[in-house]
Amino acid sequence: MNESFIINGSSISNISDFYNEINRLLMKNEDWQLGESLDDLDDALYGGYGELIGIDSPHFIWLDSEKSRTALGIDATRAYYLNKINQPEYFNVKLFQEKLKNLEEGTGETYFEILLDVFKSHENITLVLR
Repeated sequence: MNESFIINGSSISNISDFYNEINRLLMKNEDWQLGESLDDLDDALYGGYGELIGIDSPHFIWLDSEKSRTALGIDATRAYYLNKINQPEYFNVKLFQEKLKNLEEGTGETYFEILLDVFKSHENITLVLR
């Protein structure tokens, strides 16, 4: 079974908004929500729960993706990495310092680009940016 999901990029101004949008799409009939986590997103895209149960080849259309690209760009990514660096008891500080350095040098990915990579890693999923 195939189904389309519309990501409303105009409602995304930060990383939290992105996960709110994904929860609106994929978790509306669940009694729990995904956390603000790339791992949670990746797990959800495997389709074991939420609206993706029984969907073989989900099709995502990301409207206003350029607005999201800007909102989840360098500034949001920098804040994301700094948050990780400031929690050494939970995260690999050296890894996130390196990622921040690469971002600042223009060779690292933004959070938006990382999200695209997560979607792309699921061969059964189509993501169209509009």
